[in-house]
Amino acid sequence: MALRLILLTGWLLAAVGVAVWHVGPGVAQAKLDDAAVLLATAEAAAKDEDYADAVAAYDKALAALPADRLGEARTIRLAKAKAMMLGKKLPEAHAELKTLVDELTADTNADPKLVDDARNTLANAQYYTTWLMRLEGLGHDAWGPEIDAARQNYRLLAERADAKGDAAAATKHREDLEAAIRLDRMELTDLQALPLPKQCKGCCSCKSNRIGKKPNPKQPKQDIRTGGGAPPLDNSGH
Repeated sequence: MALRLILLTGWLLAAVGVAVWHVGPGVAQAKLDDAAVLLATAEAAAKDEDYADAVAAYDKALAALPADRLGEARTIRLAKAKAMMLGKKLPEAHAELKTLVDELTADTNADPKLVDDARNTLANAQYYTTWLMRLEGLGHDAWGPEIDAARQNYRLLAERADAKGDAAAATKHREDLEAAIRLDRMELTDLQALPLPKQCKGCCSCKSNRIGKKPNPKQPKQDIRTGGGAPPLDNSGH
């Protein structure tokens, strides 16, 4: 009788443990597993340049992620913004990146690498937004603040890289800074003769402003980054 009681008690305790797992840690782990599967789907879609599917999968991964996984959520948001930049959603990506960088900057516990990656991606978004605004015929009072913000971000990133002793990153960010300066100073006719970056295609109405505009065949095939490196025309921010 005593043995039966011990066995029954053990079975009941095990059952209670399983129940607690399924309503506690088990639920959180299941959500993490679901998020991981969705994240892998998003990354595969981005690799295949199916950016709309990637953004949708990133959104699902964020929704599946437990609310307390703030660091992972921010990483996914950054990856989503990069996909948006290449998926004809530059303005939306720009807004999301600005919000994300503000959050990260205000959080003293944020991962420094994530902060720098997000700031660099925001700077790239500001750079390409400037390109778009100029092609749309907007004045310097409209696009000037954008390129100034990009320059400030690139300069800050270069200074941070110097402080960490990362010479390669510092050089790259300074090349980006030089590119932003050239974009600011370039004549509009010269800018119009350049191929449209992938980040700008399909956004707003800039394509209509370039109809009939043919590059000068005598002009060397280069972009405003020639001699300074900086982000490739189609830099995704990865």
